[in-house]
Amino acid sequence: MRNSVKKHHLGLGIAVAAVLLTAILLLSLQIRSVQVTGSERYSDKQIEELLFSGRWGKNSAYAYFSDRFRAHRQIPFVEDYKIVFHSPLEAEVIIYEKSIVGYVSYMSSYMYFDKDGIVVESSGHQLEGVPLVTGLDFGQIVLYRPLPVKESSIFEEILNLTQQLSVYDLKVDRIQYDPNGQASLLIDKMEVSLGNHTDLDGKISTLKDILNAQPQLVKERGVLKLENYTEASSGKGITFKRK
Repeated sequence: MRNSVKKHHLGLGIAVAAVLLTAILLLSLQIRSVQVTGSERYSDKQIEELLFSGRWGKNSAYAYFSDRFRAHRQIPFVEDYKIVFHSPLEAEVIIYEKSIVGYVSYMSSYMYFDKDGIVVESSGHQLEGVPLVTGLDFGQIVLYRPLPVKESSIFEEILNLTQQLSVYDLKVDRIQYDPNGQASLLIDKMEVSLGNHTDLDGKISTLKDILNAQPQLVKERGVLKLENYTEASSGKGITFKRK
């Protein structure tokens, strides 16, 4: 009987010790390396500080269970993220950024919208590489709802234009529409008049060629007129008028 009790106590002691040892081991494991992929708007260090901050932020067990069983943190301009643990010491954060094609200024805030015209983010600062869009006639803006413009087809035009700008690696400060839907670009001090979206690829390609040959133009106050460009015209009618 005594031997049985002793064995029971010994087994219980071993189990408790094993649990304590496991707990100590889990609490002592710290993430040493964090790799970030898919993030263009945040640096690796910024993502690491956002997701693994605090006293227990880099504890491997805490980080794992927090990622699996808690709601993910809301990060501006990020749709969601995924944390992949390659080992208790190594983690990879995969960022899925929101698709943004432009923004409008509204009530002291910048309202960013995607290719479908959905307002996906409100912020007090301007994102580098995202153009301000002016000249749109809209009503009250509500986050996560379509930008209330009269002509929803304008977003197809904006998307087409921003895609062409991306293809030719052209950065613009502003895309401006007049009441007739005619588009202009503002690059530094220079304005580029595009007119309608006819032959848009040719217009943007020509703009790229002009700026490659004369990069100083963006520093001059003037209007580069491309609205009369057509593939058949071979560049005729393109003028630069200083202001």
